Amino acid sequence: MGIESMIARNCSSVAVYWGNPVNDGEGGFTFDDPVEIACRWEETIQVTTDNKGNEVTSRAVIYTTQDVEEEGMLYLGTLDNLDSGQEEDPKTIQGAWIIKRFVKTPALNSSTAFLRKAYLTPSLSFGGF
Repeated sequence: MGIESMIARNCSSVAVYWGNPVNDGEGGFTFDDPVEIACRWEETIQVTTDNKGNEVTSRAVIYTTQDVEEEGMLYLGTLDNLDSGQEEDPKTIQGAWIIKRFVKTPALNSSTAFLRKAYLTPSLSFGGF
């Protein structure tokens, strides 16, 4: 059994993902329309580094079967849990998390199967760090 099929079998949670973060020039980001993704969501504290080498304290880690982008956002739940205003701006959602680090590691002896792991911090809009 490959790593991707094992991760897929264990992705029992659904999260809403806002990808393609684009700096809005005012200290924030705009995003593509949200989509639901399958994931395994673990709330745990881990210290990692972002892509600029800065130390980041992650408060949740997700495993997923698809790539996600750093500075994108995730919400543990479904699109049905959100109203249309929240879908447009994830920073208004209590419980939205920022992807601070994304790691994609190839499985042993494979160039097509990957372990995908994202490190998250709570949104600063709601007291995250």
